[in-house]
Amino acid sequence: MPIGAMRNAGRQVFHIVRRLRDELNVNSSCGASNVSFGLPNREGINGPFLAMAMASGLTSAITNPLMPEVRAAIMAADVLNGNDPDAARWIREHRAAPVEGVQGRRVNRRARGGAASPPAETG
Repeated sequence: MPIGAMRNAGRQVFHIVRRLRDELNVNSSCGASNVSFGLPNREGINGPFLAMAMASGLTSAITNPLMPEVRAAIMAADVLNGNDPDAARWIREHRAAPVEGVQGRRVNRRARGGAASPPAETG
């Protein structure tokens, strides 16, 4: 049921998913965008809905993983639920590549002939 038509729809889904996990020990799946049907900025609702449903025990969802808001929410939920050990996937996805010469990268790399490159000039 869309949240725009029934304000308790989200809580009902979380309750049902939790019961499926706890009482029947079964996997569950849902169409994630159904909850936001008829509302603007649907991905802004779909992402948090998925994270909350995952915390309740949802194991599968029909969704568009290419939408940045949805993808970020799923990845964050995996970290927070312990499904991304050491946050490795999150780090890999969000780590910015260091700029040349910035901490963590060597500026003085050896040239092909074995001689050291001259130090980079500063200021």
